[in-house]
Amino acid sequence: MYLTINRFQVRPGQEAAFEEVWTNRESKLPGLDGFVEFHLFRGASDAESTVYLSHTLWRDKAAFEDWAKSQNFRGAHKGVRAHADIYLGPPVLEFYDSVQQITP
Repeated sequence: MYLTINRFQVRPGQEAAFEEVWTNRESKLPGLDGFVEFHLFRGASDAESTVYLSHTLWRDKAAFEDWAKSQNFRGAHKGVRAHADIYLGPPVLEFYDSVQQITP
């Protein structure tokens, strides 16, 4: 498994706008080879920001890289700059390879 995480810092008072942008996006992820699941998490809030994490799980790194090079990826991220006022800065992207899995 391969995990990608984007960490966003959202300006106070912009949480509903941020969540609306994400929930109204047309996602092509479910139809992609190697896609496993996606989650958007809301984290802690303070006077400066609310933290959100987008978490995408892939079968392997190659599946993620195929998505990142695709026209679907470009389409999914089109118009992101139009919402720049919601964020305190660009997201921080992290990548993880699975070293252990435990299931029910």
